Amino acid sequence: MIETPSSFRQSQHRAEESISLSEVISALSYALDLTEGSVRGHALRSCLVGMRIGQEIGLAPEQMGALYYALLLKDVAGTNFASELDLIDASRRSARAANIMRKLGMGELAAEAVRCVDERWDGGGIPDRLKGEGIPLLARICSVARHLDIFASIRGVHGAMDTVLERSGTWFDPSLVKTARALDARGILWVHCQWGDDQPETRWAVLGLDPGRREHLEAAEIDRVCEAFADVVDAKSHYTFSHSMGVADAAEGIARRMGLAPDRLQLVRRAALLHDIGKLSVSNTILDKVGSLNAREWRMVRQHPGYTRRILERIAPFRELAVIAGQHHEKLDGSGYPNQLTARDLSLEARIVAVADIYGALSEDRPYRLGLEFDQIVPIMRDLAPLKLDGGCVEALVEIVTNHHKPVYTPAMASSMLYAVV
Repeated sequence: MIETPSSFRQSQHRAEESISLSEVISALSYALDLTEGSVRGHALRSCLVGMRIGQEIGLAPEQMGALYYALLLKDVAGTNFASELDLIDASRRSARAANIMRKLGMGELAAEAVRCVDERWDGGGIPDRLKGEGIPLLARICSVARHLDIFASIRGVHGAMDTVLERSGTWFDPSLVKTARALDARGILWVHCQWGDDQPETRWAVLGLDPGRREHLEAAEIDRVCEAFADVVDAKSHYTFSHSMGVADAAEGIARRMGLAPDRLQLVRRAALLHDIGKLSVSNTILDKVGSLNAREWRMVRQHPGYTRRILERIAPFRELAVIAGQHHEKLDGSGYPNQLTARDLSLEARIVAVADIYGALSEDRPYRLGLEFDQIVPIMRDLAPLKLDGGCVEALVEIVTNHHKPVYTPAMASSMLYAVV
């Protein structure tokens, strides 16, 4: 039986659970491993490798705490730079990655480590062509840990050690390579982080290294994390710039108009912020395609709500949020995806997020069309209600947006756009 918010709320009457920052970040780092060109489980494995190097060289507790989160989030801006244009873009992305770390409250040590993770010991890296000990130490550790895991995925553990040794003094800090080799020789470096190791065990090992900055995140801190990862998702394509924040604002407005209690408002907003995190698994060649998607591309797109749910379910107190966020493409008549749920399976919270998402998608530019004006969107959405969308949610949306617009409705424009929503 498919678990839905309706069944979830009937069967789960639990007290508010505490959420640690490490639990949230380790789960959301899994989403970064879904991006094109990334390796599944990479963030967790490289975190273990890097933390062991940091411990071996005697980093101070403050440095170890910053290193922990830098290792988990070092790929927050993406990688793979093949051309000069890519390198220019990479510099921008490095700056954005550092800003995301600051928004998460990670501090300057972690922010600079992530910003400089692509620098090289010989000065041939980015974004600043820093050289040798001019590169922040935590960035140098992140670089060694990252590449050890990547090389191990291609050449095995022994091949990875040989490769970093070959590039010692060019790509990597020779002293850190020496430390990694010593840990490898003692059988310490790769415990719980070899290819083929059970991922839950790897994650538990990572959580066991939690620097203990906070045992419990306050509500505002959880919201800040959700907003930061919404930024990561929206930055994947320039067509979705600020999409998640816009959907969150619309969803919160609808929920407030419909009289939801404060805790449900909070749940709806967080689910809306994170509803598209599964889109990190979809290639940009698909998301930015100007023409029609073929059958294979549609299958890829239709998988992203399932990924959203699986990512968020890794955070135990987010289980209901995960269900709601994973249903943002379901329809009341069973024509949605990925599970073809029907009205009886979809809670009010899930219906709200679905309406807000369609409103956001129709109002924004897409590769295949320009964004629509509000007076064009209204008849489209009313045409989808009540068969596919919840009519009450649609009317609540119309009311709150009308407070800022004076639309003139043109129902004749609706028919050609009914299914132009991804």
